[in-house]
Amino acid sequence: MKTNFKEKIYSLTKLIPRGKVATYGQLAKLAGHPKAARAVGVFMKNNPHAPLVPCHRVVASDGSLTGYSGRGGIDKKRQMLKDEGVSFNKEKVDLSTTSWKV
Repeated sequence: MKTNFKEKIYSLTKLIPRGKVATYGQLAKLAGHPKAARAVGVFMKNNPHAPLVPCHRVVASDGSLTGYSGRGGIDKKRQMLKDEGVSFNKEKVDLSTTSWKV
């Protein structure tokens, strides 16, 4: 059975380890649709599988925390990432130290 794009994105997101982040574009590329970063954002916003699918570990390409639909919004997302050991440089995730290397 062929896995659809959304299912691939959720499967990939489950693989992001604690203390690491992926970008929307990185997930889109890994799933075979490199220009679909915005679609990945929509999937994260509507994630019905949280916390099994850790959507808080997905950030913008510049490390910005662009959204979190869970209770507490961006502040909660930032705190969850900090609690997992993700490094920040001011308000952005430090991608040089916390990017998920596949």
